[in-house]
Amino acid sequence: MSLVDDLCWLVDIPSVTGDERGLRDAISDRLSRSVDIEIVGESLVAGRRTGKPRIDLYGHLDTVPENGNLPSRLQGDRVHGLGTSDMKAGLAVMLTALESPAVTEGPYDVVAVFYDREEGPADENGLEDVLDRVDHLGDAELALVMEPTDNELQLGCQGTINAAVRFDGEAAHSARPWLGENAVTKAGEWLAAMHGRAARDVIVEGLTFKETFVVTTAAGGVARNVIPDSFAVNVNHRYPPDRSPEEAERTLAEVCRAADGFTVVDSAPAAPIPSGNPHVERLESSGVAAVTAKTAWTDVARLAQRGLPAVNFGPGEVALAHRADESVSIEALERGWAILQRFLTS
Repeated sequence: MSLVDDLCWLVDIPSVTGDERGLRDAISDRLSRSVDIEIVGESLVAGRRTGKPRIDLYGHLDTVPENGNLPSRLQGDRVHGLGTSDMKAGLAVMLTALESPAVTEGPYDVVAVFYDREEGPADENGLEDVLDRVDHLGDAELALVMEPTDNELQLGCQGTINAAVRFDGEAAHSARPWLGENAVTKAGEWLAAMHGRAARDVIVEGLTFKETFVVTTAAGGVARNVIPDSFAVNVNHRYPPDRSPEEAERTLAEVCRAADGFTVVDSAPAAPIPSGNPHVERLESSGVAAVTAKTAWTDVARLAQRGLPAVNFGPGEVALAHRADESVSIEALERGWAILQRFLTS
């Protein structure tokens, strides 16, 4: 099948988070004719290990929920459908690599990890279980996480922290507000400052990351005629890989010092740039669209925590991920494969 056929085949097997087994089994059945397969829960590891240097490819099977964007369809020079960019275009390229004689007979062993539950809560991500149970994944000299990057090589990734921030007041009847203290409006000056807080560029090893502090949810009050005695918001902090989670948490606490309560809800570390890795240098010279910082969190951080050098590279289009009109250009799909083939065979 062609790359486009493969992508349509993958899209037309629904795999919303928590329902990946059908796609896992379809990929397993297809690849079992040519490579070794290991099933781990709803994930699978595919490839052949012959003792050559290892390059591993990682891609998640799941998508966000359907939004009127199934089945796949071709329209002009684009493939439309759920998951086309995030990240079944990457999965299509991974399949092609495993079935390509030029790759399998080349200088590297290539192993692909197709894992579940990436789009759900971080602590339910299926990759963690795969890494726990498949020891040989630690042998890779470089891992490529094939999330959408517009065929850019995106290095490192930002860390992320979510914190519950609380402002306390005193309840009263809304007809007599002077008898209480409004927790919502008490937070007003701080919220206005947060609204005006711009992203800050941070240069790490020549690449521009972004430091951000964003209020993402808010809740307060119990009735329309009661002065609210509590107001709570979630603040999401994204930070570059020049600091530890502990340093980032202290910075976030300082930003939220006007609040009456501050509790970290969850945290995921940033991933370092794998400097000095010769495979990264080869990938840079294989025709990537650009070399940039990953200004988001991805599973390269999960791999880096286990000592695996990892980068982000994939043909999907970042701006179209998770949209009802999600699509990917055929040119981007084919270019992504051409870059990967050049990298894996040189």
